[in-house]
Amino acid sequence: MRLDLSSWQEVQAYLGHRTDIIIPIGSHEQHGPNGLIGTDAICPEIVARTFGERDSVMIGPTLGIGVAQHHLGFAGSVALRPTTLIAVIRDVVASLTRHGFTHVLFHNGHGGNIATVQAAFAEIYGDYSFRGEPAPTHLRLGNWFMGRRVMSLTRELYGDSNGQHATANEVALTYHAHPDQVKSVTMSPKVAPNGRFRDAADYRTRFPDGRMGSDPSRATPADGARLLEAAVEDLRDGHRDFVAGG
Repeated sequence: MRLDLSSWQEVQAYLGHRTDIIIPIGSHEQHGPNGLIGTDAICPEIVARTFGERDSVMIGPTLGIGVAQHHLGFAGSVALRPTTLIAVIRDVVASLTRHGFTHVLFHNGHGGNIATVQAAFAEIYGDYSFRGEPAPTHLRLGNWFMGRRVMSLTRELYGDSNGQHATANEVALTYHAHPDQVKSVTMSPKVAPNGRFRDAADYRTRFPDGRMGSDPSRATPADGARLLEAAVEDLRDGHRDFVAGG
């Protein structure tokens, strides 16, 4: 069940028998020579929406721009400051809490968001703690790419060449979601280098085609279909634990 495709009466009816919601969250950044700029938002969105359709769980709007300043050296990348994303998350949670949602699971597709989302949760809980009030909302962050089944299947499909950014598994999942956008590009070197970076200029210098440790030329829509099923099952387990345990 999608929030954006529901009427307010349908949302109110949903809240009459359950109060959980999933918010996909990602980023809008370069993903190498053959990856889509929206990859980090497309991946958690398709996983969450597929799960929501199958299990009748409310899926909220995708927060598609994240903390990605280090990708601003590549055309098309758009980033938020950590403070901006914290403010957005706080307002989203406040809105949902006002309506009666008690369990908000953020389903993430971008590693660069993790620390900031957790900081936003700390700010939200801190508001209640300093006022001496119990927090009415339970918050959790899940990362589709860190699920047990997804990680196992990724190792099976790509071994050590999945990499750290512009990974084969995320490109494959987007190709399954958008098979008309498959891009055939020769990678040189075949597996990109790894390393540390500071800012956008440093990243562009060290990783000139945008990849880190990956060979996304191996990604196929068929792989993406398998990864979607694994990710949906991982999300189902995480969601069930979250709702049951608070």
